[in-house]
Amino acid sequence: MMNDWKLRKRPARLEHRIEFADYEQTREFLERAAELAERQGYYPDMSFGRTHVNLTLQPQDDAGQIGEPLMQYAREVDALLPLRPVN
Repeated sequence: MMNDWKLRKRPARLEHRIEFADYEQTREFLERAAELAERQGYYPDMSFGRTHVNLTLQPQDDAGQIGEPLMQYAREVDALLPLRPVN
């Protein structure tokens, strides 16, 4: 699995919690994530606090399976991260 993404089965989804050093990093990530969502037309479930973001990616098709499009979206989210978020 990619950088700390967790595969859940019921319902099928990918989850990831990202920790940041400070609010500034969190805010910058959220802005980049919003731009990605607009470009891709896919809007993940997100919640956040001052120094963390929780993301949930769910399949949009009726099959309910984690396919390559969702995995690619997760890789694109990973590419938005700073060099290394705080863990």
